[in-house]
Amino acid sequence: MTTGGDPVAAVTEAEATGEIADLFADIRATIGVPVVNLVWRHLATMPRALPWVWDTVRPLYRPGRLDSAAEDLRARMDLPPGATLPPAALAAAGLSDADLAGVGRVLASYDHSNTINLLALGAFLRRPGGAGSPRDTGPGPAPRVEHLPKLLTLGEMAPATASLVAQLNLLGERDEGRIVASMWRHLAHWPAFLALSWAVLDPLDASGVLRTAITGNLRKAVASQEALSLDLGQAPPPEPATEAAALFAVRRFTEHPIGKMVTICRILRHAMGAATAR
Repeated sequence: MTTGGDPVAAVTEAEATGEIADLFADIRATIGVPVVNLVWRHLATMPRALPWVWDTVRPLYRPGRLDSAAEDLRARMDLPPGATLPPAALAAAGLSDADLAGVGRVLASYDHSNTINLLALGAFLRRPGGAGSPRDTGPGPAPRVEHLPKLLTLGEMAPATASLVAQLNLLGERDEGRIVASMWRHLAHWPAFLALSWAVLDPLDASGVLRTAITGNLRKAVASQEALSLDLGQAPPPEPATEAAALFAVRRFTEHPIGKMVTICRILRHAMGAATAR
């Protein structure tokens, strides 16, 4: 186990072996993403926590189940009006077509994975006992995004970029930014886009509109989480101390980095226009 530049203890995909490596591969294929999100890699540091949580939520990933719930949530989400990044602003910031394609891939990946994870992990926290058996959903979809750039550590960024990532991470909540959302670390390959993101989001944060939107959208997710919780699988929990630590971690991630980034990512995709907000 290493931090690997992560803001919490986590197993990196490169160092994963044995059952953890198999679970990571299953998570990538089942969720349909090219990287394993930090919440899963953090759970992998606790004995038996990752198989417990993943095997419990995996039945939700049967074709269409979570995707349908995610699309429904996105359709009902409230987003602040007026946040735009017109093509002229993107071009003036020096972002090329290739840059924008890279930014679009990052935003698309996190728009998908954060929404799916919010619903699945929220269902896990609301589980009534579950039904079914672990890993009974069959193969998942092919990854939706072929490639994402390296997940940068703060130390690998220019000082100004690292400072901006830290400030962006505080927007929309007051958790002191203890868990740095991975989306910002991926977007750090394009500091100009981070600067534009700050210009869009900071006024919304200062007015309280951003936090209101995040809180409201988390409430909208509750009904879906409760319905999904009836379809959870059953998997043996780890020993009590680890079970408590895993539950704390899942709640912390869903209430903070995942919970806020579902709305923030959606705002940025809409700000860039319909082509990236599908």
